[in-house]
Amino acid sequence: MIILLLYTTTAFLIAGIIYFASQRPHYSHLKHTISELGADNAVNKRAVNLGLFFPAGLLLILFGLLHSGNADIKGLAVCLGTGYLVSAFFPCDPGSPLIGSSKQTVHNMGGFIEYAGGIYFLNKCPHLLLTPNFIQPQWITGFLVVCVILTSLPAFKLRGLFQRILEMILFGQLLWISYQ
Repeated sequence: MIILLLYTTTAFLIAGIIYFASQRPHYSHLKHTISELGADNAVNKRAVNLGLFFPAGLLLILFGLLHSGNADIKGLAVCLGTGYLVSAFFPCDPGSPLIGSSKQTVHNMGGFIEYAGGIYFLNKCPHLLLTPNFIQPQWITGFLVVCVILTSLPAFKLRGLFQRILEMILFGQLLWISYQ
């Protein structure tokens, strides 16, 4: 039953990101980060931060705390949830720069917890990873680190794409591992 919470939260988050991106003029999933949907200059910043990021983060943390299985699953869910929860209360500056206001610094720390923590917990259980036989788990870890670096570079034109790849892998693995 608890797995339904994870699947529902993931679907809610995906639908919300797609919806709010469609409401923001000139927003590109390839170029812009997910956080920019809730940035200070965003059209629907309050709805994104309190109506999407906050409940998604809270539900992911709740899933992690209630899940009775592997501690790595709990850690991965809590890290992902922390990133969204911090983003809800500390929205990014316009353009989500690497260095910005103090609020941006806290926002970036939330992103670090989400991604570095997520990669850490995913790396702790490589035997559970859903990967083709020809891909070694450490290659996935290396690729995720590259995605984090590219996502953190505001001048990189495909930072949104690489963030979505990163999120897709982390959430996909969490869904897969939780299903096992």
